[in-house]
Amino acid sequence: MTVQPKFTVDDQEFAGKRVLVTGGTKGTGEAIVHRLAVAGATVATTARSAAGTLSSKLFVQADVSTLEGAMTVAAAAIDGLGGIDIIVHSVGGSKSPGGGFAALSDQIWQDEFSLNLLAAVRLDRLLIPQMVERGSGSIVHVSSIQRRLPLHESTIAYAAAKAALSTYSKALSKELGPKGIRVNAVAPGWIHTTASEAMVKRLAAHAGSDEETARQGIMDALGGIPIGRPAWPQEVAELIAFLVSDRAAAIHGAEYVIDGGTIPTV
Repeated sequence: MTVQPKFTVDDQEFAGKRVLVTGGTKGTGEAIVHRLAVAGATVATTARSAAGTLSSKLFVQADVSTLEGAMTVAAAAIDGLGGIDIIVHSVGGSKSPGGGFAALSDQIWQDEFSLNLLAAVRLDRLLIPQMVERGSGSIVHVSSIQRRLPLHESTIAYAAAKAALSTYSKALSKELGPKGIRVNAVAPGWIHTTASEAMVKRLAAHAGSDEETARQGIMDALGGIPIGRPAWPQEVAELIAFLVSDRAAAIHGAEYVIDGGTIPTV
């Protein structure tokens, strides 16, 4: 792996902006929280695990894959910050076992959709009305290249949920654009996070192999990464920071892929 990248940041770019980032205690979500906070934003974040060391002003411990959790987070964000200007739906992931479609129970399907699709749908429904009242706001849904390039061995349900999230994001942009709210999606490929390494461990355990073999199996299933490495969370955060900024004021209803060239088609 290459060393983690460093970027020059305008520490006032998001001054006065109130942000909610879901899944902000680890991996890409944590990098997004930090990137927006150092650029002057007041950031709230949520996750199921305790906060630890975070750059956010407000942390809400909740499970946003449930309606109750989403309601708790939305209420805390509005009460604690007085409203939200930017929403980044970073929460997501998969706990599916290896073994293909037959290994996925109804409960696994429900869990994957609740986390990777319905968490965003519910929070949007709770938070967008106050954006509409102001006539401004920006939303980013973090999807995945697996919506176009699913890994059949382990992440069918996750990929299907992310495909639904991308479609939902596009439909939402059509409705909200005329009301002054921009909606975009970001589709990462393989990102170097603790979650991606946990998936490697699960696949290795299921196959009775070592982690390097499992990691190579993922690379083979993806068809390789032309730049020769997964992306760093900080690189994804940099793209999202651009998309929610005034620099991207004309970018709306789009999905940006950040995968090192993994997807082989136009």
